[in-house]
Amino acid sequence: MGKLIHFVHQSLDGFIEGPKGEFDWPRMGPELSAYSQELTGGDKVFLYGRVVWDMMAGYWPQAEQHSTHEHDLAFAPVWRAAPKVVVSRTLERADWNTRVIGENVVAELTALKDSGLTLLLFGGSELAGYLTEHGLIDEYRVFVHPVALGGGKPAFRPQQHRIGLELVESRVLDGEVVLLRHRPTPTD
Repeated sequence: MGKLIHFVHQSLDGFIEGPKGEFDWPRMGPELSAYSQELTGGDKVFLYGRVVWDMMAGYWPQAEQHSTHEHDLAFAPVWRAAPKVVVSRTLERADWNTRVIGENVVAELTALKDSGLTLLLFGGSELAGYLTEHGLIDEYRVFVHPVALGGGKPAFRPQQHRIGLELVESRVLDGEVVLLRHRPTPTD
């Protein structure tokens, strides 16, 4: 059986983007870059909601034209080659080896997990919240960066009920970014 991992960068005060939609604050040092490459390598399927998809598809296909950062240069070909899924009610098709799921989201993603695939959900609070409510996320990997944004889009939207988690790993990367890795605990 596969699993679904939520991979998200957030500020210390709990935001995934700043008040004006900024996402220029994550610190991608060598350790975090290596960890990210290890996590995204192999037979993973990259999973996005529409908003994050638009950001990713607008950057990674031509990342080498926009950046000389070694993380970007290493990840760009991985992103282009990886199979991707976008959950969207409005998007009908997408390029770059991408499947769009617009209906029966829980059933479709459950079938992918049941087939043995590991889905890696990148950021986004709406889709993450929806998948959390439906019990589809098997693991949360939250990278807390040393910045307080003072507002913006929260990493986690309010849930209908409490979700118990167990900490399975915590560590500091590059002396400044804290990884918090949690798994949901079984409900009673």
